[in-house]
Amino acid sequence: MIKINQAVIVEGKYDKIRLSNIVDTVIVPVHGFSVYRDRETAELIKMLARTRGIVILTDSDSAGFQIRGKIREIARDGSVINVYVPDIKGKERRKREPSKQGLLGVEGIDDDIILEAFRKAGVLAEKSEAPKEPITKADLAELGLIGAENSSQKRAALQRSLGLPERLSANMLLEILNVMYTRERFLEEVK
Repeated sequence: MIKINQAVIVEGKYDKIRLSNIVDTVIVPVHGFSVYRDRETAELIKMLARTRGIVILTDSDSAGFQIRGKIREIARDGSVINVYVPDIKGKERRKREPSKQGLLGVEGIDDDIILEAFRKAGVLAEKSEAPKEPITKADLAELGLIGAENSSQKRAALQRSLGLPERLSANMLLEILNVMYTRERFLEEVK
């Protein structure tokens, strides 16, 4: 697994699942063409591009390039690095038929090819191990940020104070918090 500073923006949840085994960073799926109308995700992308930079990794088909263009437009005031996977003919295991253009998407590309694409794009990476002690949902529950009376309001206030969109899922919030903080520092600052 490699650790990178930038957040990675991908097309969908299967791409996110695939990359989570390769890259240690925040991974944000835009859910395909939903990127054109999802204001919450757009605000998150803008914030990430301004504060830590983003890496765009979409499929190499025409839809992937169209989605990449929209993400670049959203993040125009921030730091953006494009990572491109090569055109590889094939079909993903979970699909019955190949895509319209017959190319593998990010979810179907081998680890080594994805890592090479990051290297070619000049994304600085270092080998890392999983965090020793991540922030967990139990921590959020203990702090009253989930599963308690007024937890959604408390979570929204925390997200506002961090410059994050208010309507993030608990899982996405955890992912971002684990990149921004060590568990110890987060618990000290929030308590």
